Amino acid sequence: MRRAWRFLFLVLLLLLPLFVHGDGEGGCSADDGGRDKKKALPLKIAAIVSILVCGGFGVGVPVLGMWIQSLRPEKDVFFVIKAFAAGVILATGFIHILPDAFETLTSSCLAASPWQDFPFAGFCAMLGAMGTLMVDTLATGYFSRLNGDRLRPTSLGEPTNGDVEATHGHTHGAAVMQPEDSSAQLIRHRVVSQVLELGIVVHSVIIGISLGASESPSTIRPLVAALSFHQFFEGMGLGGCIVQARFEVRAMVTMGLFFSLTTPVGIAIGTGISSVYNENSPTALIVQGILNSVAAGILIYMALVDLLAADFMHPRVQSKPKLQFALNVSLLTGAGLMALLAKWA
Repeated sequence: MRRAWRFLFLVLLLLLPLFVHGDGEGGCSADDGGRDKKKALPLKIAAIVSILVCGGFGVGVPVLGMWIQSLRPEKDVFFVIKAFAAGVILATGFIHILPDAFETLTSSCLAASPWQDFPFAGFCAMLGAMGTLMVDTLATGYFSRLNGDRLRPTSLGEPTNGDVEATHGHTHGAAVMQPEDSSAQLIRHRVVSQVLELGIVVHSVIIGISLGASESPSTIRPLVAALSFHQFFEGMGLGGCIVQARFEVRAMVTMGLFFSLTTPVGIAIGTGISSVYNENSPTALIVQGILNSVAAGILIYMALVDLLAADFMHPRVQSKPKLQFALNVSLLTGAGLMALLAKWA
């Protein structure tokens, strides 16, 4: 079911340019300044390779923790890496995506009414954050109820229906509740990882199509390095969530590949339609602006609520002042580096 959802979602997003090409009535013509298709093509190919490798490596780094003892999720280093990645995701939402959405939805190429009269970007970002909250809680509740009968203790003196054996006395409650608590945490991590991937993928496809549709070498050249680092850092954040979700190896590989391929495939699609796609057409601006706004809301919510709040309030972190300090430094470093990349991408 997860694979079918991802495939359908990706197909719909990649087909969007086919419905939003052309100048459109009341739109603006594409900017022809600096266009050189022959020089732009090698840069696009380099971007596909670089972004694919960096994205794959980024999402794969946390997965190495399954075999490297110091990078396991229960270790302090993992918390520090995840704080860095969360800072990257937070800065992506606030500094990269949301300002672009505001600029797109207030473009002079759009009709003054209603686009200049109401902050649609902020409104859609708010809806994205609230929608994420609803999906987050509903999905967690659904899967918790689905698995609750198997793990929920029937009474203080009775065993559960799993492999957990009941013991009498004071330790019985702890022995039974531990697997239930662990299962609830696992469900949360799995929901978080998939919702986070949704927000990242929406943005990744959009920037891929935009880069691919451009035929200006001066525009593409700085984006190659900037987007490679961008995908690497975002991949680290997603990879950390995937590891904590403890999916099967096949599912982890599928999620990693899905993330790694979205931007390169978007670039390829954008390259193929570059002769007919006009990113300044009204429909293109509206679709791109709304999707970016929603993606920003998703990423901001996920970074603050499901990543940072959960880890910063974790008992292990709360009991270690040095670890708390390290997490704050790591968060600021990740957000700062990602903010710096906004100068180029």
